[in-house]
Amino acid sequence: MIVAFSVTPLGVGEDVGEYVADAVRVVRESGLPNRTDAMFTSVEGEWDEVMDVVRRAVAAVEARAPRVSLVLKADIRPGVTDGLTSKVETVERHLADG
Repeated sequence: MIVAFSVTPLGVGEDVGEYVADAVRVVRESGLPNRTDAMFTSVEGEWDEVMDVVRRAVAAVEARAPRVSLVLKADIRPGVTDGLTSKVETVERHLADG
């Protein structure tokens, strides 16, 4: 399963990068395959381990912010591994074919 999620602290002003870094740090330290871009962090693994990482990432932000917003999207596809890479490679292959 791949989960793309965004954790946003509310009530802390406009500069939220420091808070978001706390959440991303939790994901990176999890050891699960992950990727962060300007809008979301994606993490890949089994349901329980991925949801635990999301829960802990939210808790890291919640520890310092009075309110937290969570946006989550999941691709639940049993038996598929390395989806973070293979899905992008498929798109890139189609783009290269013209």
